[in-house]
Amino acid sequence: QVQLQESGPGLVKPSQTLSLTCTVSGGSIRTNFYYWSWIRQPPGKGLEWMGAIGSSGRTYHSPSLKSRTSISRDTSKNQFTLQLSSVTPEDTAVYYCARGVRLPTVVAVARADFGSWGQGTQVTVSS
Repeated sequence: QVQLQESGPGLVKPSQTLSLTCTVSGGSIRTNFYYWSWIRQPPGKGLEWMGAIGSSGRTYHSPSLKSRTSISRDTSKNQFTLQLSSVTPEDTAVYYCARGVRLPTVVAVARADFGSWGQGTQVTVSS
C-alpha cells in the first residue's frame, strides 16, 4: 500500500518561496499511469488542485498558479517537490500530496478524486 508524507516549513514569510517535499513509500513515482499531485485547503475553503507530475516526469499546473509553481522529482529518493514563489498570507493552507490515476478537469477537487493522500502539512504565511 502506497504511503505519502509531506514535509516542509510550517511558517514562511511573505514574498518568500515555499518548498514542500512529498516522500512516497510502498510504490514508485515512476510507475506508469499515476499522477502525483499537490493540493491545498485554505482555512474555511475547499480543496484546490495546484499541479502534478506524471510518471514520465512531465508536469501539469493549475492555470491560476502556473506562474508561481514549480514541481519536480527525485526518483532516487522517490520524492516529488513543490515550490510556490512570492507567497502571500492568502497562501496559508494545509498542503497535501496525493496520487491519482487521472488529472483533474477542474481545480476544485474532492478527496475521492485521488486514491492515496498524505496526512497534510500546515503552512502559514506571516511576517
